[in-house]
Amino acid sequence: MTEIKRRQMIKSMGALSVGIASAPFAKAELPTKVQSENKINCDILVVGGGTAGTIAAIQAARCGAKTILIESGSQPGGTITTGGVTFPGLFHAWRKQIIGGIGWEIVSECVKMNGDQMPNFNVIINNTTVRHWRHQIAINSALYVLLAEEKCIDAGVDIRYYESPVAVEFKKNNWIVETAGKGSFSQIKCNQIIDCTGNALISSMAGCEVLREKETQPGSLLFALEGYDYSKLNLDKIPKRYHSLLRQNMLTNSEKEGTPNNFPTTSPYNYVYVPEADSTSSVTHTDANIRGRKELLKVLRELKTFPGCENIRIASLKTETAVRETYRISGLYQITHDDYINGVDFEDAVSYSFYPVDLHREGKTIHQEYLENGAVGKIPLRALIPENSKNLVVAGRCVSSDRMANSALRVQASCMGMGQAAAVTAFLAHKMNVSPEDVPATVVRSELVKHGAIVPD
Repeated sequence: MTEIKRRQMIKSMGALSVGIASAPFAKAELPTKVQSENKINCDILVVGGGTAGTIAAIQAARCGAKTILIESGSQPGGTITTGGVTFPGLFHAWRKQIIGGIGWEIVSECVKMNGDQMPNFNVIINNTTVRHWRHQIAINSALYVLLAEEKCIDAGVDIRYYESPVAVEFKKNNWIVETAGKGSFSQIKCNQIIDCTGNALISSMAGCEVLREKETQPGSLLFALEGYDYSKLNLDKIPKRYHSLLRQNMLTNSEKEGTPNNFPTTSPYNYVYVPEADSTSSVTHTDANIRGRKELLKVLRELKTFPGCENIRIASLKTETAVRETYRISGLYQITHDDYINGVDFEDAVSYSFYPVDLHREGKTIHQEYLENGAVGKIPLRALIPENSKNLVVAGRCVSSDRMANSALRVQASCMGMGQAAAVTAFLAHKMNVSPEDVPATVVRSELVKHGAIVPD
């Protein structure tokens, strides 16, 4: 953004902010213009405070790096908090914990402080270790926000909500990142960037190649209903397409499971699919949210026309449509479906991932493939580094991978592990004055272990 355009925007925003001042504030001293541009220096800039970014920021700061976290929303946590997917997983595989560190620290504290319980990670069904959602951990998302934010502050992270990058430039072995926020512009000079946007936004802005499918998975807008008794409904008078929604919405997860003490009781919930949900830009993200809410309103109105559902109402609605798939980087290595499903070993593996291939399609159909018996997916450091990049590493959904592998790698515990690994890598790169690709994976793993992470042998 040029200085002229910046000043013009500041001027117009300043005029607007003064012009809409309401009567109660008329006597207060109001600024005549928006705050001028701030120039800030840091060691590591984390862009995106979602599932991976929150963990990355805490880890970078705990390493001793001066860390800034910018997040376009109002709170940390991403899909866990704003998206409402309050059952992160998977931290365990085959009776063994495979992801620990900061993500596990926050989740464990959430469970303990809220008086909840962990699933039984050792439960056996049909002589096979349970491998999927029955090992996800039910947490209170509001408490997750409070704990994650506290840990960021305690570690010394400079949190900047409501702020987004508008320009990036690599200059003299440092990044210059211009950001725009509510009433302010900032110019952040940093040595290393961790792209945790989920959409590979920074990587794309920096000129790195990014990949995307022609057709992407639908997003989900989560909600809960109340005001009816499923046991008393005459389902013959209600279309079959609503039967599972009405039933599932009344059940706790422990009831769905039917196995005592395996999956902790959580509040009922349901969701509507949002085809081609895209969080890449404010325009596409707005569209995804509007379409999700419009579909829910349509469902609600129709449900209220059926006998026994006249008093049905919304008990809760999540802030945003949770997005599953947009852009991912073209990294130094691309994790393939076969790599993931067979648990292929990599010399530079820095984190684990365990979840079935989980490709959602419209109509609530899901293609799933489980990992081979005893296998655990591994994430090589090269998959976190964009091709032809300098001082840049990514974590989370935009990890370099093919579509099938990505549908499993994108889940929350895996993203937490990646976030911690990316932060340690960025810190070491800063300390050694090199790019992330030049940091030995053995050194990364050693440092991760010091911070409680679980790393591949």
